[in-house]
Amino acid sequence: MPRVKRGVAHVKRRHNLLKRAKGFKWGRKNRIRLAKTAVTRAGVNAYRGRKQKKRLSKANWAVSINAGVRPLGLNYSKLRAQLRVQQIELDRKSLAELAKRFPAVFEQLVKSL
Repeated sequence: MPRVKRGVAHVKRRHNLLKRAKGFKWGRKNRIRLAKTAVTRAGVNAYRGRKQKKRLSKANWAVSINAGVRPLGLNYSKLRAQLRVQQIELDRKSLAELAKRFPAVFEQLVKSL
């Protein structure tokens, strides 16, 4: 069996690793051993952050809907229940946009329930 030298693959793998570690602080941007763990952790945090982003967006939408509905004598959960009973399928995002940008339309929607 012929001998396989892996110099090119080895260098390329390290180069790609350092490329992903670009912008990191201290030795984590240019030392292979530190960069490897930093890039791995960054990937884990990025994955988790993408899930948290969705969770926080939904929570913020609920807060803005509640703020828009309180002066009209309701609260968020009662509004959602009435929407469900009347089979109006508006998601949190669109309700929050209505509450923020178009309060008159939002008020008409709430009063029609």
